[in-house]
Amino acid sequence: MNDSRALSLASVRGALPVARQAWHRALAELDATATRMLGRDFDERMQRVSEQVGPGGVDPFGLDPDWVKYALAGAAFLHRKYFRTEVQGVENIPDGRVLLIANHSGQVPIDGAVIAAAVFLDRNPPRIVRSMVEKWAQTLPFVGTFFGRCGQVVGVPENARRLLDRGEAILVFPEGTKGISKPFSQRYKLADFGLGFMRLALETHTPIVPVALVGAEEQYVSLANVMPVAKLFGMPSFPLIPQLFVPGGQLPLPTKYHIRFGEPLVFEGDADDDDAVIEEKVRVVRATIQAMLHRGLKERKSLFF
Repeated sequence: MNDSRALSLASVRGALPVARQAWHRALAELDATATRMLGRDFDERMQRVSEQVGPGGVDPFGLDPDWVKYALAGAAFLHRKYFRTEVQGVENIPDGRVLLIANHSGQVPIDGAVIAAAVFLDRNPPRIVRSMVEKWAQTLPFVGTFFGRCGQVVGVPENARRLLDRGEAILVFPEGTKGISKPFSQRYKLADFGLGFMRLALETHTPIVPVALVGAEEQYVSLANVMPVAKLFGMPSFPLIPQLFVPGGQLPLPTKYHIRFGEPLVFEGDADDDDAVIEEKVRVVRATIQAMLHRGLKERKSLFF
């Protein structure tokens, strides 16, 4: 019995170096593939981005540069190859703390990943975007850890303030889950915005860059949001998407994305003002993004090209 255990332990110890070498070879091949697909500027941009990380290799929110690299490689593929995104106005994003306020759409949060890829790949110098994610996402197995390692944080005011104090760029979708779960009949019609981002901007004296993304509304065509099913599974929404039942339809349609970054908006006032006062300022941001969406739709030549 002891001899059998000893042989098993020896076999495990002997296999570990082989597994470790295979893992390193896989990572090296992944790096090479990313470079071939995205160009050498991807590695150069990763080197140029200076992350404020602690001695343990991660920042206070759990961001790990190694995870960020591979997450950005995947997002960059979607940005440059799959959705072939056209970007306008990325130079409007200032250095230092900034709130990127965008429309939300597409049934799954691919839009956030592509916006982050655009800011990283198309802005000089590149910036890492930190997104505010819904609390319910942290309840999904492995998702919370993955988001944290990639720099995304739970969307509560305390986290946002700390990030802005560090001079970060934060992406916020004020429509929340109402935006991402809109049926096809409501495409590009902005849902009501929350007020939290404006109170945060006023409190921290942070400029707001409006962002409009055209193309994501058509990647998954949702006929309705089935709330009874959503409540049954504890989800914020349950879209009815017929294409998911077609072979290959689980992938989003390769629509062409168009992203516009507007000029920064700066607001003054008291963050503790009444909701009615804050709503007036929020209405300005919402109207700006809606106008940008209308302009983008008018100028769009084709859904896929």
